[in-house]
Amino acid sequence: MKEDMRWKLIVGVALVTLTLLLMTIHLIVFQDSHYLFTYLLADLAFIPVEVLCVTLIIDSMLTSRERQERMEKLNMVIGIFFSRVGTPLIARFVKADPGTRPLQAQMAAGPDWTADRFRAAHRSLAGWKCTIEPARIHLEDLREFLLGNEDFLLRIVENPMVFEHETFTDLILAVTHLAEELKARDDLSLLPPSDIAHLKGDMERVYSRLVPEWLKYMEYLQNHYPYLFSLAMRTNPFDENAKVVVE
Repeated sequence: MKEDMRWKLIVGVALVTLTLLLMTIHLIVFQDSHYLFTYLLADLAFIPVEVLCVTLIIDSMLTSRERQERMEKLNMVIGIFFSRVGTPLIARFVKADPGTRPLQAQMAAGPDWTADRFRAAHRSLAGWKCTIEPARIHLEDLREFLLGNEDFLLRIVENPMVFEHETFTDLILAVTHLAEELKARDDLSLLPPSDIAHLKGDMERVYSRLVPEWLKYMEYLQNHYPYLFSLAMRTNPFDENAKVVVE
């Protein structure tokens, strides 16, 4: 028997024994079995309501609060990811995307964006098909960038909270896979067209997951941390005129 189950069994037996002992003492002292069993039956009648309150209401409230706290911590991880890896990757892919103009027009968010504007941007991504021209990507630089953040990506994967966010998990797995693909090759300048096409698919997989996650994170920042949103807009990878310096 597992230690946790053994502990629960011991506590359960002890509590039942204590209840029987107290009932016996009551009978001996007061000699009133009618009152005792009437009170016991009344308690049993209210057990379903108590279970309802504890398990379905209070427990649900506590679980919801715990989930909110975990998501807050996870959003901190997502923010660090975009600061170190996500935003620089988007900047590289946008430059290699021949059809990036419509996407830039949608994603060049500003501090005055409303919830409706964000919803419109999310809808536009539903029909968006990302495209990357490998000739516009310096694969060696991309490999150095990803391998330079290899330990950072590994620490993110090791974080159990990440797996509560399915789409972000898919993004991290896509990024780490691209890093492994580039790491496994020796000379990236001598690859055949078939292999370049394979790497193109890996890059587009990352690109297609990066952009929706970036937009969701921008909406989160605007709603909860306007000062972080301000910096994110001044480093917006979709805005060619973005400047960090406030003028």
